[in-house]
Amino acid sequence: MPEAPRETPSGRLATLAAFSVHVFTASGAALALLALAAATNRDWPLMFALLGIALIVDGIDGTIARRLRVAERLPRWSGDTLDLVVDFVTYVFVPAYAIAAGALLPPFLALPGAIVIVVTGALYFADRRMKTADYYFHGFPAVWNAAAFYLFLLRPEPWIAALAVAVLAVATFLPIPFVHPLRVGRFRILNIVMLAAWSVLAVVAVSRGMMPGIWITGGLCAIGLYFLGAGLLRRAE
Repeated sequence: MPEAPRETPSGRLATLAAFSVHVFTASGAALALLALAAATNRDWPLMFALLGIALIVDGIDGTIARRLRVAERLPRWSGDTLDLVVDFVTYVFVPAYAIAAGALLPPFLALPGAIVIVVTGALYFADRRMKTADYYFHGFPAVWNAAAFYLFLLRPEPWIAALAVAVLAVATFLPIPFVHPLRVGRFRILNIVMLAAWSVLAVVAVSRGMMPGIWITGGLCAIGLYFLGAGLLRRAE
């Protein structure tokens, strides 16, 4: 029986580099755990800072994986599955806990609201048609980290916050397009510029303890409305 070809040192190095990308992606789960620990201590700025770092990891790991041909070199490991697992804890699970524990909702709705978030978020992540052919999200894309960020930033009346959670949970299953700022081709440059501006303003807000003042808050709300409108504009066509 012929021997299997031995992997060359350069091949082993390439395989190690490929696996390190999976480790990099999985580090998002560690960041989620640290964010949850911060949330249990009511350190909301630290929680959002950690979730922000996880967002950066999620934004660049796919590009690195494609560059290093990770799927080809490591067929045993599913990068898509790993990405979904990490995204669920960073986008849905930790924010759900924060919304429940952050005195944002009426006390009797805090836990039910968090349960609604994790259940609808889990169902959305299992939806094989969550994205359209032109890379818009189909329904509210379970970005509860962003929803939690705005709730902590604006601190609306508890019943308004509860209504917002209910509307977003229902919107998960509605045929409403939401723009992916990095993948959608239409106005892509503008979307990236707006995303960069949002990121800068969000860092300022977090550094100021989620109380950045009216101008930063207004800028963040304006950009949020822009991205919401970018999705609705596609539906209107």
